[in-house]
Amino acid sequence: MAAVAGSPRALGRLCPALLFLSQFYVLAGGESTDNPPYVTKCPSNGLCSRLPADCVECRTNASCVYGKPVTFDCTVKPSVTCVDQDFKSQKNFVLNMTCRFCWQLPEADYECSASTSCVTVSCPRQRHAANCTVRDHVHCLGNRTFPKMLYCNWTGGYKWSTALALR
Repeated sequence: MAAVAGSPRALGRLCPALLFLSQFYVLAGGESTDNPPYVTKCPSNGLCSRLPADCVECRTNASCVYGKPVTFDCTVKPSVTCVDQDFKSQKNFVLNMTCRFCWQLPEADYECSASTSCVTVSCPRQRHAANCTVRDHVHCLGNRTFPKMLYCNWTGGYKWSTALALR
């Protein structure tokens, strides 16, 4: 009976040692605490419907009608936390968007690489191949990175009317 009475005290001395050893195990790489790379783009406890596209997986349907509103069932990726309008935690939600492929988005919704090989003045106006990437907060169908032929910026950023006025 004395052995049973002494065990809570012994257990009390053993707990700090076990806690230290478990923390050492994690810090030594025994357990992975690394989050997936997309987690840095995912705000914690924000609205699920406002999460960037990298934070969710959606069951899309490419046969929707172009330009029309559409809803898709989505699930947040592992390690992502979000809430609904009532601030209740969610894993599954409905995403409302316009039916269109990423390459059909307005220019304000994506960024493209600049060309280093454009001729500053040419006639007819030259185009260059650019790689474009959709902004994080924009949802669309298909690949979020796509090639596009863009006009060379042969004005150097100035309007011809401004150049004429300064002359």
